[in-house]
Amino acid sequence: MSIESAVATLRSPDTIRARCRNVLDAGLRGELAWFSVDQDRLRDAARLTAELTRMRYPDLKVPPHSRFGHFDAGGVARLGELERALSNLAPRERARALTDLVVVSVLLDAGAGMRWRYHELETGCMLGRSEGLAVASLAWAKSGALSGSGQPYQVDAIGLSKVTEESLTRAFQVGEENPLVGVPGRVHLLRALAETLRKRRDMFGEGARIGGLIDHLAQDATDARLPARAILAAVLEGLGSIWPGRLMLAGEALGDVWQHENAGGEGASRGYVPFHKLSQWLSYSLLYPLRVAELEVIETGALTGLAEYRNGGLFVDAGVLTPKDPRVLGEEHDVSSPAVVEWRALTVALLDELAPLVRSELGLPPNDTHALPLCAVLEGGTWAAGRELAKRARNDGGPPIRVRSDGTVF
Repeated sequence: MSIESAVATLRSPDTIRARCRNVLDAGLRGELAWFSVDQDRLRDAARLTAELTRMRYPDLKVPPHSRFGHFDAGGVARLGELERALSNLAPRERARALTDLVVVSVLLDAGAGMRWRYHELETGCMLGRSEGLAVASLAWAKSGALSGSGQPYQVDAIGLSKVTEESLTRAFQVGEENPLVGVPGRVHLLRALAETLRKRRDMFGEGARIGGLIDHLAQDATDARLPARAILAAVLEGLGSIWPGRLMLAGEALGDVWQHENAGGEGASRGYVPFHKLSQWLSYSLLYPLRVAELEVIETGALTGLAEYRNGGLFVDAGVLTPKDPRVLGEEHDVSSPAVVEWRALTVALLDELAPLVRSELGLPPNDTHALPLCAVLEGGTWAAGRELAKRARNDGGPPIRVRSDGTVF
């Protein structure tokens, strides 16, 4: 396998699924260094996930796990306001604006820390974590500050290149009493994105605008149908260079890819386990803009579950995963640490195991991925169940395993 082929392999969702499964299989054999796995506890996790899914979506019409679901946090219909603001635009331009917004919002969502809050003056809402970051990023885009022309909800290279720690701090109301983790990392991402938009005009258009990705993806569609894996491939190709401090192969930054002794594989990619958490969440979040652009996304099940702390926390707090060293629960870890890589790999593989059990608990055929695809299980779902168990287990509602955030992964 050539180096170039290895890089392509590590960008495939098939590889994510296979390498994470290799780690789980090692866990079931009792061969992992950091975690033991109790599959019998999966049913408890599935039961809670199903209960929350039924409570949140009584008709079981569950949307894909998406950034757009966070914009209405606190019961405020911000998404409806956004749609009204864009209603006079043609479908393709509306889709570009939605893509501008959701990409920058996802990139800004990599963990807020436990203390940070965003106070929305118009509504009085005080929001933290992912919801607060969503509403703050929506307000920032609405202000036009991320557009070279000052156009609301438009994000382009000129606007992003002007982002500074000071402007981000101001937009997100960061201060001594309201600290946001990873501010420098977020600024780096946005400024690196500006450079990428300029360099890859073949993907983002002459306007060096994020929404140009919609036009690029439309060219890949056949009869207005687009496989989900094509979205992830475009996201990884177009945005792969923005991630800081990552492993490299043949001069290519691998992104959210790490090493684990049980990952398996062949050739130059052996021993690496990819996750591409933010890129896959972004791919799920692009389903809505693509629908607005009158494109049908097919085969969403090719994408995997997301290796993040709410999904992973669900399995730890439900007793499916037990750390072999109690210090795993007491210390803060780098995202590259073996324990965190192992935890994340197990999370992805266990989500595939959990999904049929959740469908069964809901009275659906276990393997009916059309009725409740994996992206809907996440939304319904596992993320909410992870948060609920964290709230029951710890006063601050934080995850069972703490990861040191640089603002670019979780």
